[in-house]
This record gives sequence, C-alpha cells and structure tokens, in this order.
Amino acid sequence: MSVNEGGYTMIGTSNTNNPFGEIKISTEVLEVIVGFATLEVNGVYGMRANLTSDLKTIFGRSEHTRGVSLQADEFGTSVDVYCYFNYGVNVPYTAQKIQENVKEQVYHMTEIELDEVHVHIVGII
Repeated sequence: MSVNEGGYTMIGTSNTNNPFGEIKISTEVLEVIVGFATLEVNGVYGMRANLTSDLKTIFGRSEHTRGVSLQADEFGTSVDVYCYFNYGVNVPYTAQKIQENVKEQVYHMTEIELDEVHVHIVGII
C-alpha cells in the first residue's frame, strides 16, 4: 500500500522483518527502475514523452520516468509502460519480455512485487 509522505508517494518493501526499521521507496524511484528495465529489452526503441517530461528536459532536469505510470493502492501495485518498438520485432514476444524484465528488476532492486505490468506500444520506428 502507498503512503503520502513529504510530498512523495511511498511504498513499503516486502521485508517486514527488518529489525532496524521500515524501508519505504518513492514511486518516482520505481518509475525510474521500470524505465531502465524497459529500455534494456531488445526491440524497444524508446519511451513515449509527454508535455511534463518535455518541459522538465527543457529546464535541465533529466527525465528518466518518461513513458511510465505507476499506480499503488490497497489492491496492489501496477505499472503502465508506453513505448516505441523497432520495426520488425515480434511485438507480443517483446512486450512479454518487458513485463518479465520490469517485474524482475523491480523486485530484485526493491523487494516490491508488481501485480501487473501493462505494455502500451504507441508506435513502431
């Protein structure tokens, strides 16, 4: 479940037996991990930009969450990935590889299990 703390939406890790205290990770951090994990998959050309990410880039901020939308609530955590594929790739195979890699990398780096990974192919380049 997500909690709003200091202007950030935070998600607790699955490690509840930590004797040192809680570990919470910002959804923005998860979105960055998802973005990089998506771009690692062969056949992905790039991520879809939107007006917000374009403005952040213009003003000098690197936008690593481009094309990623994460939702966390009492029902679980899901992510939507909006990306462009290279021409000639097997679309269903590549989309499934994105789903697998995103779930694996997020869990490996944060111990947070994503319930769903939705891949939206917005174009072929």
